[in-house]
Amino acid sequence: MNTHYRVVIIGGGVVGASVLYHLAKFGWSDVCLLERSVLTAGSSWHAAGGIHALNADPNMAALQAYTIDLLSEIGAESGQDINLHMTGGLTLAGTPDRWEWLQSAYRVFQSIGIEDCELLTPEEAQKRCPIMSTEGILGAMWADREGYLDTTGTVHAYAKAAKKRGASYFEHTKVEALEQTADGWKVVTDKGAVTCEHVVNAAGLWAKQVGRMAGVELPVSPLKHHYFVTDTVPEIAELDFEVPMTVDLEGFTYTRQDQKGLLVGIYEVEHEHWAMDGAPWDYGMELFQEQTDRIEKELTCAYERYPALENVGIKTWVNGAFTFSPDGNPLVGPVRGKRGYWCACAVMAGFLQGGGVGKTLAEWMIHGHPEADAWSMDVARYGDYAQNKRYIKETTGQFYSRRFVMTYPNEQLPAGRPLKVSPAHSAMSAAGCRWGVSWDLEVPLYFAPEGFVETPTLKRSNAFDVVGAECRHVREKVGMVDITGFSRFEVTGPNAEAWLDRLMASKLPAPGRAKLAPMLAEDGRLKGDLTVFNWDDGTWWIMGSYYLREWHLRWFEDHMEAGVSVRDLGEEVCGFALTGPRSKAVIDKVCEGADDLPFMGCAALDVGLFRARVARMSVAGELGYEINVRYGDHIKLRELLLQAGAEHELREYGFNAMLSLRLEKSFGIWSAEFTQGYTPGETGMDRWIAWDKGNFIGREAALAEREAGAKRRVVTLEVDARDADASGFEPVWKDGQKVGFVTSGGYGHTLGKSYAMAMVNADAAAEGTELSVHVVGVECPARVIAPSPYDPQGRAMRGLPVSA
Repeated sequence: MNTHYRVVIIGGGVVGASVLYHLAKFGWSDVCLLERSVLTAGSSWHAAGGIHALNADPNMAALQAYTIDLLSEIGAESGQDINLHMTGGLTLAGTPDRWEWLQSAYRVFQSIGIEDCELLTPEEAQKRCPIMSTEGILGAMWADREGYLDTTGTVHAYAKAAKKRGASYFEHTKVEALEQTADGWKVVTDKGAVTCEHVVNAAGLWAKQVGRMAGVELPVSPLKHHYFVTDTVPEIAELDFEVPMTVDLEGFTYTRQDQKGLLVGIYEVEHEHWAMDGAPWDYGMELFQEQTDRIEKELTCAYERYPALENVGIKTWVNGAFTFSPDGNPLVGPVRGKRGYWCACAVMAGFLQGGGVGKTLAEWMIHGHPEADAWSMDVARYGDYAQNKRYIKETTGQFYSRRFVMTYPNEQLPAGRPLKVSPAHSAMSAAGCRWGVSWDLEVPLYFAPEGFVETPTLKRSNAFDVVGAECRHVREKVGMVDITGFSRFEVTGPNAEAWLDRLMASKLPAPGRAKLAPMLAEDGRLKGDLTVFNWDDGTWWIMGSYYLREWHLRWFEDHMEAGVSVRDLGEEVCGFALTGPRSKAVIDKVCEGADDLPFMGCAALDVGLFRARVARMSVAGELGYEINVRYGDHIKLRELLLQAGAEHELREYGFNAMLSLRLEKSFGIWSAEFTQGYTPGETGMDRWIAWDKGNFIGREAALAEREAGAKRRVVTLEVDARDADASGFEPVWKDGQKVGFVTSGGYGHTLGKSYAMAMVNADAAAEGTELSVHVVGVECPARVIAPSPYDPQGRAMRGLPVSA
């Protein structure tokens, strides 16, 4: 072992070995992996080794697809047999909603390029898995590229392939401490100290401790997981093919063939955490005693689904620990404030996702950014609030128990909630507010009568009319919405303006004005759809998506310069927005000076007794005012505005209505129309770029795109939907050919039509182009329409009458 490496990876499971391999493959061979025991010790050695294509998150499905493609390559490159069996796989649906979801998911997979899937009848499914009963099955999805592998062999294949490319790994080398240095990190081991520029936490069950060595409290926890392997099953032994990987969603089980027997894995509803502060250092190749009483219900389902199990014995029980994050996705990427410290942990499905995780982290480290949008697994999707042990326990447990439970897009899950609330939360709840969550914050969805309960559904819910009424009220009169759920960063200092000018691709606003500002990465892709405020007192604000606070703050700090200070105001500033044609009448009653604000103007003004920062703008496309105050002023500000607005029929509304109203204006949002995987030219954000100003981050790449022209574009679609609306990632078709996918969609309540925004090929982006879209599995006619179907001239936002 040398005394210095460019990168040191801690942890010799499948994820650490994949990171090692990908770093070496992409050209960094001065890297090593340290394992306190032997490769695979921890979770990797006892994993079931199943690989499958299905994932409800399209980005994670794409990650899994990459890993599946890679597996045969590393086997050949390393010379290590990974015993890969591509049996194909079945996912079974046993309820009407689940079958509808599978049909919808099938179309989503088409959107993201996974073409080797098909939908089957129960009878067709049984032909491919003869040992299963079709009792209660309504349909199934088949995927060609599913199967299983030898877990130990796969880890060694990654490691051997990495070694052939010049990387190193060392077993029986325990990391005992980490010390940050001016040049990187000092890794203290029981074999001596090693220095490096970058250190990677791929410690799996020990990720918590390795995080704490660097002063990082990661939101991870191990949970126990059961599977068993049977003796030979005569019905399997008689077949001349292997039975496929099969997931029974209603039975909470997955199965695959194991020699001539069956491996049956269970996601227990009665979950059990273990070693939440990290596994003991001397743990490694042990298992827990099986707990059949805890999995009795799931066992019954398994034996009913596979009757042949009744006649065979169980050869092996496995009850082992795996590490989970609150949402079940990995934690990957650089940690803010810990330069050179990287995470590659909480990879629950390591053999399925490990290849993609290794590729993503290696690209990120070497090039400064990964090829694909990595938000789904970015460690920055959580903030300090997720360090709380009870929060971790509730959310990881909820994810585990719901691993195969149907989750609806309009369903609100309870774990870790409510955590943070805006000051007027109780009063708003008393007024009928129903709440969602953004990051750690409860945000208003809509206001409903007492006793109203929304029904979870894939289609339009029973809250449809409630939200519709809010939308119409905003368009016709005036609404008020809590805007605590926006992020706000204060930028000050003698070099604040110059720094912002380099960071943002737009021109900066003049004093007393605000401006929409795209922020780009060095490669020209988006890093934010932000609003910059110039308060004309040496203070600037950046406003964006609340749940991106940690992510954006990391970006700001990574590009920090002397003479600039950035402060997150997320715990200090909140407020309300007035929206609608009567909003001016309301604010004029409580605020002197608002009358002087031009469209996109901003100023520090007195609103009643409160000193507020007020901006004239609206995400709903109406005349509107955003009023920002201290947290301590929130409750009384609400009371003041409600009182002042009573004669103008002021009514509170929520984010669901806001999302409908913005669709009618073709206003994109982050994580839908705008992501770090898209460019300004694709999304239309190029219209805000100041091409004639000086240098800014991403300028050269953006100029190159402008010269070449974007190959695809975001457009607005009018969809002939019936009882459901597009939501995201549904395929868009033209004459039977896939030409794009939906980025977001919903119902435009004030225009009475279903709309979607979609990323489509440039040759399908012209207004009037006839297309079709799959909505909850049903193909619906659609057409490209001009942006902003409501008030395309933007007169309402400026306080002018809307043209008919």
